[in-house]
Amino acid sequence: MDAARQSQTAALVALLRQPRARWQDIAAEVLAEGEAVGVLERTLGSSDTLFPDHDAMRTAHSDALDELRAWEQSGIAVHSLLDASYPARLRDIREMPPVVFTRGLQADDRRAVAVVGTRKPSDRGLSDAQAIATALAESGVTVVSGLASGIDTAAHTAALRAGGRTVAVVGTGVNRFYPAQNRELQQRIVQEGLVLSQFWPDASPTRQSFPMRNAVMSGYSAATVVVEAAYQSGARIQARLALQHGRPVVLAESLLQHDWAQSYASRPGVVVVSSKDQLIAAVNQIVEQIPNADDALEGLPRLADA
Repeated sequence: MDAARQSQTAALVALLRQPRARWQDIAAEVLAEGEAVGVLERTLGSSDTLFPDHDAMRTAHSDALDELRAWEQSGIAVHSLLDASYPARLRDIREMPPVVFTRGLQADDRRAVAVVGTRKPSDRGLSDAQAIATALAESGVTVVSGLASGIDTAAHTAALRAGGRTVAVVGTGVNRFYPAQNRELQQRIVQEGLVLSQFWPDASPTRQSFPMRNAVMSGYSAATVVVEAAYQSGARIQARLALQHGRPVVLAESLLQHDWAQSYASRPGVVVVSSKDQLIAAVNQIVEQIPNADDALEGLPRLADA
């Protein structure tokens, strides 16, 4: 990270570290200004604030620079909304985080599809998640999920087994392992894919962090496939958010036992499938409409039948 970018990122971190900071408001202000240092100077250095001199601003900026360097030395990449490395598709959503933290291999994940579902899946649900993740991975599509137990774990594992790329969008900081039994899987994803979080690196899980994670996972992905999900599932939340984000949603027909899925089924952008083959075909159709980084779609392999 060059010095200018480091200074701007540190200013943004300093703003976000302030007591009662409203992250969305800060993101909007920094975007409007096109830089974070000036916003920090105005916020902490102005005579009409509780900090009437520039000492507080300089201290906050210096502390944030130290924190930023420590993160980078530990292998954490920090991407602010001012950076070219910031995930482009996240800029399209209302819940856009002002900064994201990653461990692993950064890549253009324009062709990315989320595969999500319950933590307590049926055997059929696990089989479906594995089939769709395998097919996506074999076609060069990034498999995105939330590293939870159940469907998420099956999707990540199948993608890795197929030699593909997977991205885990987590509801904790990237230094945490949650659930604990997925520690080894998370470490493997860091080596072969990417772990991404909108939360401070050492942040513990909270009740609010997982719905927030679902918003970022939806925003990062071009589409969401929901394999199994009860009413209170985060996957249901993600389906709603994906539609709000203008992303296609694929629902397994078995979900129609739930009122929420019945209400979503007739909405524009939702496809309901009744078999594994239909699921693969529906995702194929979505993937074909996702441009590559160079907008060259010719010659892309199709998802294999499963």
